[in-house]
Amino acid sequence: MNVKDYMEGVGQAARAASRETAKASTAAKDAALLAMAKAIRDSRDALLAANAADVAEAKANGLDAALLDRLTLTAKGIESMAQGLEQVAALPDPVGEITDLKRRPTGIQVGKMRVPLGVVGIIYEARPNVTADAAALCLKSGNAAILRGGKEAIRSNQAVAACVRTGLKTAGLPETAVQVVETTDRAAVGHLVAMPQYVDVIVPRGGKGLIERISKEARVPVIKHLDGNCHVYVDDAADPAMALKIIENAKTQRLGTCNTAESVVVARRVAAAQLPAIGKMLMTKGVEIRGCAETLALVPGAKAATEEDYYTEYLAAIISCKVVADVGEAIEHINKYSSGHTEAIVTENYTHAMRFLREVDSSSVMVNASTRFADGFEYGLGAEIGISTDKFHARGPVGLEGLTSQKWIVLGNGEVRG
Repeated sequence: MNVKDYMEGVGQAARAASRETAKASTAAKDAALLAMAKAIRDSRDALLAANAADVAEAKANGLDAALLDRLTLTAKGIESMAQGLEQVAALPDPVGEITDLKRRPTGIQVGKMRVPLGVVGIIYEARPNVTADAAALCLKSGNAAILRGGKEAIRSNQAVAACVRTGLKTAGLPETAVQVVETTDRAAVGHLVAMPQYVDVIVPRGGKGLIERISKEARVPVIKHLDGNCHVYVDDAADPAMALKIIENAKTQRLGTCNTAESVVVARRVAAAQLPAIGKMLMTKGVEIRGCAETLALVPGAKAATEEDYYTEYLAAIISCKVVADVGEAIEHINKYSSGHTEAIVTENYTHAMRFLREVDSSSVMVNASTRFADGFEYGLGAEIGISTDKFHARGPVGLEGLTSQKWIVLGNGEVRG
């Protein structure tokens, strides 16, 4: 296969299909999504067989346990994929929504209309369910999609892609509205991110190495986040029981997610009262604590933190800890070391809470809640295509609205400019 020519063909087909999906009715898009869900349920055995072949090869190639877990499909996982498609079908269609319509002194009405981005390229690793999720979100938002999954999931992704094509065909939409790249050649990624004539935006979903590569090579806008170095700040007006519960959930519910807390910041006035209990809870859960000198004095067994520790997204049973003077110093610390993903404050002080919300420069900022809530489903988006820590075009969890843009519209009745 000539990869360059193949990707050129994929891009051309996607651009043509995007013109059809942009004008497709909500009924047609929803019909396609529901037909995809049916096809996935009907193809359960074929999906499990394809996935079993992928898993066997991945094990033979020494794929690590975490990626194997993401790669493996079960009957329950397949049902979840089908339900996810149905959930997206039930979401409101953002395309064509008109907002901010105002009449000007000249008589014209000026407003904004929500429109699709066009062609969305999505690059991801290991997870076959992303194929269905991405197809659903891109189609519902009126876009065409080019999906490039990891080589370890090639059979699984192609099996899901067959179900997606069945759904599109059933609803009378072009089957090229969602294309799953058929080659495992890494060169395909390089071509995909360098085709601005066909692709409008790239969404990488994977490890930091993948995202850094995409960001470096892309000639197309990228919606991304590199790290999830998330913080929980225990304010001097924090409820101790609440702080303990939130930190436990934020750090230990799942270690390997981008919204897992990687650092605890504690106000000095309550450090002696609260930090020993926080440290004991984390260590009981098997979490290593790397802290400042004040942390070491209060938490037996903690290790000294380096400057690098405060910048690190561990994705492991390790957390950094810093004692600070007050909410102001906490905000300075977080804004310096954070990756801009998600931060939380635990406090009963309204003024401190509002200041934290205003001044912390991250895509999600929370009061008295676990950072694990930074998720499209939890935010009521139905699902998400990814999380962005950029400030343009989308920030935070990116759902249907994040896969659209707005254009200005003018409604007149024969007005001309004097």
